[in-house]
Amino acid sequence: MMEITEREKEGIVVLDCAGQLVAGESTGALRERLSALIAAGKSRLILNLAEVNYIDSSGLGALVMCFSSARRAGGMMKLVHLSRRTVELIVLTRLETVFEVYDDEQSAVNSFFPDREIRKFDILSFLQHRKSEG
Repeated sequence: MMEITEREKEGIVVLDCAGQLVAGESTGALRERLSALIAAGKSRLILNLAEVNYIDSSGLGALVMCFSSARRAGGMMKLVHLSRRTVELIVLTRLETVFEVYDDEQSAVNSFFPDREIRKFDILSFLQHRKSEG
């Protein structure tokens, strides 16, 4: 089961997710929460995955569906604080071209404001750095 806590930062909805994003209840819960937010006109979203310890293919599919829903509503969904395994999964499935990934929340928030400086997360250098550590 996955816990989802909602808060707002500078008008952007931040969802703090904890647990596993896998087939079944957790993917359903995430899709329902995002659908409700989008229906309420809140389509600028950040998913904080710092406490998500596992994502399977259904979880990845749910992220893509949520991303698409936000885009259709004129908004955007960004990801922050991904584990090494999640980053590798995103690269393996070539979804790094779809998702905007950030390593800190303020950069993710700033990305919604065109006049702010943004520090993008460099997935490739992250993985290379991790390999050299391991």
